[in-house]
Amino acid sequence: MSANDNPPRCLLVGVAFGGRPRSEDSLDELDALARSAGLDPQSRIIVRRARPDAALCIGSGKADEIGAMLAGGGFDLVLFDHEITPVQQRNLNQLWKLPVMDRTELILDIFARRARSHEGKLQVELARLEHLQARLVRGWTHLERQRGGIGVRGGPGEKQIELDRRMLGDRVRRLRGQLDQLKKQRRTRRRARDRRPAFAISLVGYTNAGKSTLFNRLTKAGTYAADQLFATLDTLTRRLRLASGAEVVLSDTVGFVRDLPHQLVEAFTATLEETAEADLLLHVVDASAPDRDEQIAEVERVLAEIGAADVPRLTVMNKIDAAGLEPRVALDACGSIDRLWVSAVSGAGIDALRDAIEARVDEWRSRRFAAAAGEQVESSALEARAG
Repeated sequence: MSANDNPPRCLLVGVAFGGRPRSEDSLDELDALARSAGLDPQSRIIVRRARPDAALCIGSGKADEIGAMLAGGGFDLVLFDHEITPVQQRNLNQLWKLPVMDRTELILDIFARRARSHEGKLQVELARLEHLQARLVRGWTHLERQRGGIGVRGGPGEKQIELDRRMLGDRVRRLRGQLDQLKKQRRTRRRARDRRPAFAISLVGYTNAGKSTLFNRLTKAGTYAADQLFATLDTLTRRLRLASGAEVVLSDTVGFVRDLPHQLVEAFTATLEETAEADLLLHVVDASAPDRDEQIAEVERVLAEIGAADVPRLTVMNKIDAAGLEPRVALDACGSIDRLWVSAVSGAGIDALRDAIEARVDEWRSRRFAAAAGEQVESSALEARAG
């Protein structure tokens, strides 16, 4: 491999504000995100401050200390584990003479690389442009120069920042229009599906919890699955035939992550509507992850944000082979299965998961039958009174 083929080397920076404890291990997820983006994390550093510095985020003393470390060579990029302001980013760029990115930009970059469908690409572009619009407010000095004169678009005295902001705004409006049209088309298809109702299941969970592997195990779809963050971005749907012969619709969705940029949650709302309208959520959890409780809490937060907090769910504790656990089930207060331990890789516990899904489908059918019977009785009573 030539020198030009080597991935960009980066320094990971985490900041602990207000005396909160934080170790270098807390940067493991940023490390994984960086590697998913094709970067090569070389070193980590934790900075402790009472509050963010307005100009440099980490303060001038620590910025100079990191600058001396960077001057020794071996780094091409600096990554912060939280969002920094446009001014802080510009100042650090100038001080260190290296590109500086924050967690939000990194995630947006990964999404841009991984989106495959037309709608997915539109959603990611919208999120990136909305993020860039915020950067134009006070971001870069070159945008303050003025444009003017005969034949120059924008007229005399119009600043470059105003031109760029207007062009971004126009593109954002066009993207929103295209996505709204796709949303209407999806609703039309959904109404057609509703005439032939099928039980709908969505796989949700933290990124790299094994959702796509479980999707393949259940449906034999053979879709792409990899041990990396955000391996799957575009929602994929397949039919799943159960032992009773009943068919359900199973969808694999984008994984969630801590501090998922709001622009991405908003941009992917149309896709995530499938999750909010599902009859059952399979919340896939990496049972081997040391911070699985925090991951579960983050998924619950995003589900609430997209209006899916009240959708019935089964919690699937995946990767029991990596965690050294055995397959088993846990029951809720009503005696129904609400948590299972499985391995999507080996297939351990998958039969129990299929049985649990079958039981939920039976409950769903019973409710629909009872509702239909109630409507029939009411209709007959109205006809009798009218007669």
